[in-house]
Amino acid sequence: MTESRSGLVDRHVAFLEALRGAGLAVSLAEDLDAVAALTALDWTDRTQVKEGYAATLVKKQAQRPTFEALFDLYFPRMVGGGARSLDPDGDPDVGDAGGDAAPASLVRDNAEALADFRERLAEALEAGDQQALDALAAEMVGRFGAMPGRGPGLSSWSAYTALQRVAPTELVDRIVAALLGQGLTQEEAERGAGRRVGAFTATVEADARRRIAEEKGADHVANVALRPSIDRLDFTAARRSDLEQMRREIYPLARRLAARLTKEQHARRRGPLDFRRTVRASMSTGGVPIATHHRPKRPHRTELVVLCDVSGSVASFAQFTLLLVFALRDQFQKVRAFTFIDHVHEVTHHFTPGADVVDVMADLAASTAHAALWGRTNYGRALTKFVEQHPDAVGPKTSLLVLGDARSNYSDLHEDVLRDLAGTARHAWWLNPEHRRHWGTGDSAARAYGEIVPMVECRNLTQLSEFVHELAR
Repeated sequence: MTESRSGLVDRHVAFLEALRGAGLAVSLAEDLDAVAALTALDWTDRTQVKEGYAATLVKKQAQRPTFEALFDLYFPRMVGGGARSLDPDGDPDVGDAGGDAAPASLVRDNAEALADFRERLAEALEAGDQQALDALAAEMVGRFGAMPGRGPGLSSWSAYTALQRVAPTELVDRIVAALLGQGLTQEEAERGAGRRVGAFTATVEADARRRIAEEKGADHVANVALRPSIDRLDFTAARRSDLEQMRREIYPLARRLAARLTKEQHARRRGPLDFRRTVRASMSTGGVPIATHHRPKRPHRTELVVLCDVSGSVASFAQFTLLLVFALRDQFQKVRAFTFIDHVHEVTHHFTPGADVVDVMADLAASTAHAALWGRTNYGRALTKFVEQHPDAVGPKTSLLVLGDARSNYSDLHEDVLRDLAGTARHAWWLNPEHRRHWGTGDSAARAYGEIVPMVECRNLTQLSEFVHELAR
């Protein structure tokens, strides 16, 4: 890190703007805190710089992966082909076939070169040697992920191409065998092997982004190629690994929301002023009402009925909403949940106190089969069946919450049924995981249903937590 002072300032400003763009709320005060912390650190020690930034800018653990990825873009561990490391304790002789410092005898890619590389990779994964794995990731992108560039003198890099060529997932059995030899159980060895391969894959992807950023600029990669933090990632765009991370976020999120709601309820605990008691108490202070007295406030908690579309990619959104609502069930007087595709199935019994989140998700996935008769989403039929089979579910004390994208395959919408439900319920809302700009396009009935029930855009955990907070108040 030998940039000039003005260059470092520009990079610092760009880095913070990228963090804000990725969904991290970085205030001016935190910006100044970061600057103050960094003035006390050694800028030649990259690890110190990263932890200094993290300590002052990252508020939640869920934001850490996004922070790490952006830090690697704006303050890369390597330059060029990875011939020299910026870490003071790194190996300066590490090179790859794409760098100028690579040995001339090193062949970029053929069967023999691939076999040799996979052998070295397997040994490093078995040993869990992180320094070797970092060097191998850089070498892997340089040798097996190089692609022709779009302009003279430019190259392009693909982590996908490199991973397809090397196929590190095929080394899992070998890693498992090595871990078993260290005394781990079969389950522990399989989990450990999966984590090591997953971490190496992430390192390869990061190195490809680093190389592209050197040619096109870190801002370009941050805007185009980097995924947002997990709490701002769209439910419909989430991968399996993202879904697992979201599951881990649900209960901490529920605890934060519950604490916040409890504090707000305590602040509103006093009822209206009891004028008579206040005047009587003021007699002891010469008629000056130093202390006011209030009538007890009648507690009110919502009865909640949740009706969820569980078809296709919408299923993940519905399941996470259900998990969050039931994690907060103490904030409601009663909660009932129903899933549907074109037929309705009650799933309230899955959410028992102390139930494991993984088991609940598996049970919900299995119950999806009961929610479909014809295999095509039909909101009109589902609403009709809901009223016929559960006529007592929605009453004047009930808040009705509908979850889904309102895409009904051009079927009869039965708006009258939804209108009757909304008229019976105390409150009614509709959460839609699609971006607002897509409402009313194609087979979307979002505009039609939105005229009956207030429709709220809810695409990620942040929007979901904000809505549930308002719902439970």
